[in-house]
Amino acid sequence: MSASLPFLGYGLGLRSAYYQQILEQSPEVDWFEVVSENFMVQGGKALYYLDAIAERYPLVMHGVSLSIGGPHALDPDYLKQLKQLADRVKPAWISDHLCWSRGSAHQLHDLLPLPYTAESLEYIAGRVAQVQDVLQRPLVLENVSSYVRAASDDFTEWEFLAALSRVSGCELLLDVNNVYVSSRNHGFDTWTFIESLPKDKVRQLHLAGHSDYGDYVIDTHDHPVSDPVWALYQRTVEHFGPVATLLERDDHFPPFEELLDELQKARELGSHVLAGRQQCA
Repeated sequence: MSASLPFLGYGLGLRSAYYQQILEQSPEVDWFEVVSENFMVQGGKALYYLDAIAERYPLVMHGVSLSIGGPHALDPDYLKQLKQLADRVKPAWISDHLCWSRGSAHQLHDLLPLPYTAESLEYIAGRVAQVQDVLQRPLVLENVSSYVRAASDDFTEWEFLAALSRVSGCELLLDVNNVYVSSRNHGFDTWTFIESLPKDKVRQLHLAGHSDYGDYVIDTHDHPVSDPVWALYQRTVEHFGPVATLLERDDHFPPFEELLDELQKARELGSHVLAGRQQCA
């Protein structure tokens, strides 16, 4: 399973609020990220728009219910449907979250953090192997925002991510906003987290907004990207070089033009940083 994929540039999360405008306007977006579960259906409007947009833009698949760290067995029907969607979409890569989101039988509709222990590392690496055997490609896993952590941790979150990528062959989706949110909630240094990740394993970056309540921060994805996250993103691009960047918005959707302006800010900032790196090379 090769990890050599091209830098795709700057993308948006594909949301139904913007389907028609995307088809009518063909905006300057390099690629779209689709929520996998929204299209794991037999037919209907969702697949109509997916196919139409896929004819014009590269796509990436991003799941929210794999529950790679959950206590239950991985769902073979879910994995089969995920592979079928991948065969249809032919995504550049497939991602989900390093978390658990299911009990024994029910989706909890939240992305819950794991204990970062040696036992967890062995367990999740085995489950990653199961997923990668089905998909026949590396799985890309995202760091989640968190609000509690286990007292029994053997690793920091960033040490766990780095170790998991080494032992399982998975790749990483670095959500810069989630690093910032978790750092505020737990009191760690954002840059220690980011610079500790293996450069050759970071496949994608996420940018999003959050809600700041002073003593704690909630990852809501319903605000523009904050100034501290923009600053951290700039430093991240300086460190990693060209990595595909995705702007997410999941609620309080603004006019499409505002979202495109925010994506353009990411493009200009990233392009400026990459041009500076080339001059220094």
